[in-house]
Amino acid sequence: MPGKPTVAATPTNLNDAFLPPGGFWIRDQSTDVGQPPLHRHEYFQIHLNISGTTQHVLGATTQQIVPGSISFVMPLRVHRVHHVDAAEFFVINYKPEFLRPEFRLNAPELEDLSLRAMPELAPFLFQEYIDFRLPPDELDAVRQLCLRMQVEHRAGGFYAEEFIRADLFRLIGVVCRRYEAQLRALADKNILQGSRRASLARASRYIREHLKEPITLADAAAAAFLSPNYLAHLLKRETGRTFGDILTAQRIDLACRLLLTSRRAVGDIAASVGFQDEAYFSRRFRQLRGVTPSAYRSDKQR
Repeated sequence: MPGKPTVAATPTNLNDAFLPPGGFWIRDQSTDVGQPPLHRHEYFQIHLNISGTTQHVLGATTQQIVPGSISFVMPLRVHRVHHVDAAEFFVINYKPEFLRPEFRLNAPELEDLSLRAMPELAPFLFQEYIDFRLPPDELDAVRQLCLRMQVEHRAGGFYAEEFIRADLFRLIGVVCRRYEAQLRALADKNILQGSRRASLARASRYIREHLKEPITLADAAAAAFLSPNYLAHLLKRETGRTFGDILTAQRIDLACRLLLTSRRAVGDIAASVGFQDEAYFSRRFRQLRGVTPSAYRSDKQR
């Protein structure tokens, strides 16, 4: 079930901070990395919780993590797991090409793949809609897979990567098999399209409410609980326009309303919709409306 909404915050970009050159890393609670802030990264992450209770902030939701919980985080998704004392867990990080060397896709493109092409994406895509939890027998089996991957990762050597990849596929497969019905149902409902619309709505609302301020793509992305790269990709795919295009268009729309409903000077209106340079405002206005701000006012008030 979806968790409760969370409050937007500016996330930290960890990039490859917790990923060695080989593109795979597995650790347990004995490796102290502190308490990461709300963050994003360009690799997949799996969090298997053996014992202890905490919370997982993922995008706009907060999910409970209890013994047996397993969480899947897509690249570029904003999230945070607050680890608690005496907990036992495993965290697996890996680049997209580690599991599927034949796929050379940018992280935002992964959501466009069908589950037939990459069925192991399913739990990552629908993490916000399902609390994945394993019964004791499957939890122990997955824990053993993690221990084997940990041994291979530490030892390295010939064929270690292949053994790790096989166990990683099997770990994800255990979850896919247990939740097959729910995953297929969500895929058939095209639920991700609604999720994208909700994210775009949050970004659009933020832009609309802060038009007078010097806002950036990163600001809007934080409000939508997305990474800037992913929001830029989403805007281009869904609207055909860039963030800058959308921001300018909304500012010019607001300027048009002010020009027609007030007697304020053009320079004053420019500043009130986020343009500090009146000449640049007039140039952009003419590009979008075909006339200068003054001419627009005169034409519409005749």
